[in-house]
Amino acid sequence: MLIKFAPTYSITPSIMNNLLRIEVAKERALMLPVTPHILSSLRETARLFTTHYSTMIEGNRLNPDQVAEVLKHEGHFPGRERDEHEVKGYYAALTQVEKWAASHVPITEKIIQTLHALVMSNGKIHTKPTKYRDGQNAIRDSRTRAIVYMPPVAKDVQGLMSGMIAWIKTNMALPCPLVASIVHYQFATIHPYYDGNGRTARLLTTLILHLGGYDLKGLYSLEEYYARNLGAYYEAISIGPSHNYYMGRAEADITKWIEYFIEGMAVSFENVLRHLSTAQNQQAVDQSAIIRTLDPRKRKALELFQEFEIITSRQIGELFGFKPRSSAALCLRWVKEGFLEVVDASNKGRKYKLSAHYKKLLR
Repeated sequence: MLIKFAPTYSITPSIMNNLLRIEVAKERALMLPVTPHILSSLRETARLFTTHYSTMIEGNRLNPDQVAEVLKHEGHFPGRERDEHEVKGYYAALTQVEKWAASHVPITEKIIQTLHALVMSNGKIHTKPTKYRDGQNAIRDSRTRAIVYMPPVAKDVQGLMSGMIAWIKTNMALPCPLVASIVHYQFATIHPYYDGNGRTARLLTTLILHLGGYDLKGLYSLEEYYARNLGAYYEAISIGPSHNYYMGRAEADITKWIEYFIEGMAVSFENVLRHLSTAQNQQAVDQSAIIRTLDPRKRKALELFQEFEIITSRQIGELFGFKPRSSAALCLRWVKEGFLEVVDASNKGRKYKLSAHYKKLLR
């Protein structure tokens, strides 16, 4: 049974000001002429930082360099196998989020359950959606073991999640950062799983922002903002007169949390703008004119050519989460548009390379 979700909040001057900061930084970042090579480097750094900080919030002990080693399969740290599994799972889930966003996949309960499955997967790509918890759980203070928050009972979880999805569908006219902040709060409040709720909430937030056009080339990390001051993060999200969901948390005014979240986005977006400005000043050739002729999918496809000179339609399909027929049709269209050239014309093993006109973008 769907349980209606009707959050209580106010749009304060602080929220309005920071929404404006986000829009300004977003527009300026999109106009900066930065090469795909630099973008690829900055994007991978952002993904590593996002993985590190989001797992660190949950107590992961690996530092950024160790996270990079684990993800490249170049390092193993005895006694920290759980930490390694968390990092691999989060990175796999983040990769899937980017594919869903590129394919404009709508947010459903199955998407959320699959996202959680990836978080808990130890990096395995093919996972089955995980069911919601079937019993009570509680968030406790790591030192005193006192209950910090008592989530809703298991029998209400399905209805609350359905209500949250219904709210998303009927409130898409709201500013996307506002929707993302509210959904982040509600997911953490429902706490639908025994473990992995925080990581899944942050990834769901990322998916909402990317689908809404706030991916900012995949270069920002809200997780870093949270992790830099964990006390403020927990204080902002712990709203209500009681630690019990049924004693005020469900009806709490969440304005304070929204203010915190939106300010974090503004800070993160402005940090990206500074990084891009620095990269722009360091690059030798301005390739903005060519880059602006490419749609988002073509820009994303350039990442493959950073690593491979020749690719297949299957690789394109894996990048965007397309079925074989759709990825083959996309490659054919790109050949006609002069973006790709056919290397192997056989029907079974058709391969492609970047056309000479666009290959200069990889230099």
